[in-house]
Amino acid sequence: MLLRLPTMRAPETTSTTQPSLAVAGIQLQYGGVAALQGIDLEVASGEFVALLGPSGCGKTSLLRTIAGFVHPQQGAVRLNGRDVAGLAPRHRNIGIVFQSYALFPHMSVLQNVLFGLECRGIPKSAATQRARDAIGLVGLSAFADRRPKQLSGGQQQRVALARAIVIEPDLLLLDEPLGALDKQLRVQMQTELKALQRRLGVTALFVTHDQEEAMSMADRIVVMRDGKIAQIDTPESLFAAPNSAWVCEFVGAGNLLRGDAASILPGAPPGSVVQVPFDKLRVSPAANGMPITGRRFLGAMVELQMATPGGIVCAHLSPAAASAFTIGTHVHLHADPADCRVLPH
Repeated sequence: MLLRLPTMRAPETTSTTQPSLAVAGIQLQYGGVAALQGIDLEVASGEFVALLGPSGCGKTSLLRTIAGFVHPQQGAVRLNGRDVAGLAPRHRNIGIVFQSYALFPHMSVLQNVLFGLECRGIPKSAATQRARDAIGLVGLSAFADRRPKQLSGGQQQRVALARAIVIEPDLLLLDEPLGALDKQLRVQMQTELKALQRRLGVTALFVTHDQEEAMSMADRIVVMRDGKIAQIDTPESLFAAPNSAWVCEFVGAGNLLRGDAASILPGAPPGSVVQVPFDKLRVSPAANGMPITGRRFLGAMVELQMATPGGIVCAHLSPAAASAFTIGTHVHLHADPADCRVLPH
């Protein structure tokens, strides 16, 4: 096996050792319009970090800046301490996987994976063995002689991944690589991709607009908004303690109560926004309460939706507990103040 396969440890995100990727003060404009505004980010060796945000937030621009496809007006990009800002993409030793796969249709699987090694001048016999090793890692050894059109979408994505890892990159960039797959295959590929990244020990930066995908795969999540970083945290901390109402709403971390917040959290300042987790909001029948306006079965839970003066709020109940409530049932809402948080706007 010619690919490095170190034993992985959990990434030490608080370590004082040199980060694998360091981005500092990145300012990027397109035609005078700011795309990135002072981005600072460090990624530890072996860490899997997701860039999450709505369309136009700057996550793909940041990925392309790191890859070298666009050049910022200000700022620095360092890989393992080496300044790569002035280097062309092919000289940065970065593996990239795109949503569109970007495979050469006239080449076989083996030839596609070989391409990057041949461009680096690796001798043919050694390059072929490395390519076959990479193809084996993604479970496609039996398909090495097939063309991309003879493969499924998931298989093509595996080829693209093999082509990215075969060069033994210092950094793996993934630009919404699973977006074109159907839900079942996307979930399967999430598991396989994360397992392979852990096995190889490669540092990875993953762009997605899918909150569930980011939460299930990333060691840390970078939430972006309007060309800036809104919050960086682990999935668990991000969900439990978003630092603003916008982040809370975007990642789906709970209800945001406005205006009537004091009824749930006594003492909440006037005009404040209060976060109440969906599973911590309690409902009880009340003839003079508010009506249930929606009901969704989510498998392990049932979501009840109520229209309040501050907007729609949701409560997640077990199917057994939710059986007592139907659309039109009037309820009161209450929550333990210990489960609620006042958030900045």
